[in-house]
Parts: sequence; structure tokens; C-alpha cells
Amino acid sequence: MNVLWLQSGGCGGCSMSLLCADTPDLPGTWRDAGIRLLWHPSLSLETGVDVITLMEDVLADRLRLDVLCIEGALLRGPNGTGRFHMLAGTGLPMIDWVQRLSAKAHLVAAVGSCAAWGGITAGGDNPTEACGLQHEDEHPGGLLGESFRTPGRPGTRAEWPVINIAGCPTHPGWVLDTLMALAADALTPADLDALGRPRFYADQLVHHGCTRNEYYEFKASAEQPSDLGCMMEHMGCKGTQAHADCNTRLWNGEGSCTRGGYACISCTEPGFQAPGHAFHATPKIAGIPIGLPTDMPKAWYVALASLSKSATPKRVKHNATADHVVVPPAIRRTRLK
Repeated sequence: MNVLWLQSGGCGGCSMSLLCADTPDLPGTWRDAGIRLLWHPSLSLETGVDVITLMEDVLADRLRLDVLCIEGALLRGPNGTGRFHMLAGTGLPMIDWVQRLSAKAHLVAAVGSCAAWGGITAGGDNPTEACGLQHEDEHPGGLLGESFRTPGRPGTRAEWPVINIAGCPTHPGWVLDTLMALAADALTPADLDALGRPRFYADQLVHHGCTRNEYYEFKASAEQPSDLGCMMEHMGCKGTQAHADCNTRLWNGEGSCTRGGYACISCTEPGFQAPGHAFHATPKIAGIPIGLPTDMPKAWYVALASLSKSATPKRVKHNATADHVVVPPAIRRTRLK
């Protein structure tokens, strides 16, 4: 499976994350999975004329392009010309190359939230007119348009939207698993969620597997960054709303944002870059957080939160506002008689 990886407007963080993949031999892993990396701006030796020739071969149908991976937002400015980001040596904007190559690719993948929705690059007043490949934040469209589809791998007979491997950055496992599943013809359009994200990670919530779940259950909340308690009520955590498996598929084999003491900012979702409040703060109305857990009616949350707080064990309450376990669990006999 031939894969071409291009970088557009962004920081390159998804490529840096990819280098932390849980394998001692990344090129060997791809090769064993049947993936041939035609070119990557950081991982390939070819530069300049060689790369331009490769892309021209794709456009002239002399080289098959199975998957076009785009990292970074598409910069349409100024005034829709795309001239804020010219591809060196070609005299053409990057968005022109992406549009032409997308028309030749069997599959197109947006690697990271910038390529998927616009992401950080589209934040603020968005002077570069940044957007995603097929979305502009949560709105369908983007550079390629809502109706854009690719034919899929030869013999599969399926129409595909852009595959949005969203995250800021993406977990290396999300990228590797998606590409390897595509190479094995083990992924179908039905395996994408409503926003085009692979469901193997997007059908999960960051809340699943969070080490702070006991504090969440009793609404025993952290009050400052070093506290052990749940960060939803006061510290801006959106782990109960964010679609990702960060606490069950750990980063570098052992970490996640919440395990490191940082609130989940929901970086796999459209618009995460401009939540309308500070990332470390939880906006509230009448003391109730606005961003409640996914699928939970507000009245239920208020009732359960009140009951949970009244039943909070002293151990949980004390530990929630400490930076280490102050009160350990009680030792009790658990045998049934």
C-alpha cells in the first residue's frame, strides 16, 4: 500500500508523536504490514526535484497512490489564493497540490486535528484562512468539500470520506493501527464515526480508564493542578466528553494528560482550540458545570452529584485536595461468612 505523507500548516507534532510509536523498528513495522512510505518530509531522504517528480508521477498515473496522508491545516489565505503556503520549487500553493493529489488517491487521511478540522492553526481570527480537509471545525466542507469521496483500495468498491485521525497530536497507535488496517483491507467506511474518525479509538471516552475515576464518582474535586481529585468540576477537564482511548491506550506505554495532572482539553473534537474559556477552568451556571458527561441529562447529574458528595468517604475527600495519598484505604477482611 503506497502512502504519501505531506505536511501543511501546523507544528509537525503528529510526526513527532509518530516517532514514539511502540515499536523498536518503525520502518520495519510498516514494511511487514505491507505499507510502502513513498515520502515523508522528516523520515525520507528525497528532497527537492525528486519529491516533485514523485508527485508528478502520481498525477500522471505512473505511480499508484493508495493513501494520501495530510498533516497540518490547509491554508487558503490570503483571500482564497493559498499563497501563504507555497510548495517550494513548484510555484503552486500547497492547497493546489493537495486537491490534485486527493483526486488521484484511493484514500485520503487527515492526520491530526489541524488536518481534520483546522485545529490550533485555525484559532483566533484565523488570518491564514486555515481549515481541515473536509471540515471547518464541526461544519462539513473544508478544502475538499462535503461531497468529496474516494473509491477506496482496488477491489473494495466502497466510497470513502476523508479519514480523520484526529488528535493534537495524534497517538502514534491511532495512526499505525489505521494504516495497517487499511493495508489489510480490515477497515471500512462503517468503521468511521459520524465525524470520520476511526471508531476503534473514537467510540471510547478519555474518561474510560482514568485513574481519577473514584474521585469523579464521589465528586471529590481537585482545586489546584497538583491535587489528586477529579478535574472536571473546577479544572476544566473534558474527559467525560472527549472521544479517545487515552487512558486505556497509554502514551509512551504509561502516561496520559490526566495521569500527568493535566485536564483533558478534548483535542480530538472540532473547535477544541477555542472553547470560549481558559483551558484550565470549568465554566458553570449556578455552580453547575456547563460541559456535562456525554449523554447525561443535566437533572440526573445534579441529583447524582448531590448524593455522591454526601456519601464521599473521608479518605477520598482528604486525598482529592492533596498531591499524594494522605489517607490509605482501610484494611478490612473481605471473606464472606
